[in-house]
Amino acid sequence: MHRRPLHAVLLLDKPAGPTSNAALQRVKWLYRAEKAGHTGALDPLASGLLPICFGHATRLSSYLLEGDKGYRATARLGIRTDTLDADGGPVAEGCIDGIEAAQIESALAAFRGEIEQVPPMYSALKRDGRPLHELARAGIEVERAPRRVRIDRLELVEWTPPFLVLDVDCSTGTYIRSLVDDLGQALGCGAHVHALRRTWAAPFRQPAMHTLAELDAHVGDLAALDALLLPVEAMIDWMPQVRIDAIFAERFGHGNVVRPNDAPMADPVAVLSADGRLLGIGRSDGHGLHPVRVLSTP
Repeated sequence: MHRRPLHAVLLLDKPAGPTSNAALQRVKWLYRAEKAGHTGALDPLASGLLPICFGHATRLSSYLLEGDKGYRATARLGIRTDTLDADGGPVAEGCIDGIEAAQIESALAAFRGEIEQVPPMYSALKRDGRPLHELARAGIEVERAPRRVRIDRLELVEWTPPFLVLDVDCSTGTYIRSLVDDLGQALGCGAHVHALRRTWAAPFRQPAMHTLAELDAHVGDLAALDALLLPVEAMIDWMPQVRIDAIFAERFGHGNVVRPNDAPMADPVAVLSADGRLLGIGRSDGHGLHPVRVLSTP
């Protein structure tokens, strides 16, 4: 099958079940794209926003990885699992009789703001070059250093024993599984993630997502599929921006420092051509606009 150069972003609504990579490969095949990647993998159990970057957009994916995220999590109280979610096996059970919404609300208060969080063993973090989940499956548990994360919003949406639903807005690197496990420990009954949905990821705070079923309905119709894409420029709406003329654009494209008069003092700063096409990402320090990511001309 002929692959085509494509430079854009798709806001995929990943279903629960497949891995993020499996969803990516399906989308890449549907679009017949030469190059594609995703920003921020979701566990197979999780659904929701998975931005798919095509072509030049993959060069900017790190800026999405570092952005804040939003989730709706359904937790099952009373059972703790080895993976901290419903895909794992139970390791402890506790009584949930008498737990009321007021008690949960009180416990949630300790998890708002900046907190220390120990990453789960079942994660892609590496120790001596090996992913922790490989060690975990081999029955090996290693000590993990706590990491500082930020919980901007943590709201109890619903409590219907044994399930509670939470809305979470948080910094990148936050493990919702660890958050739910820690909450279960605080309540004295144990808990695990029963279902998880990513509702947004910066800069896409109210994303118009597209499902695999929707994409499959347009298989072979590239015009209909392309109509669902966002331009690469959608990835940098949140950045300070500067437009440069054709002479500066050529120099910037070759990795040279340029000195436009109106460059904002910022890192990062989006660098656009005079007609609004994204040329790359720069760093402006008062001495010039330094190229950090340069996109070749589509």
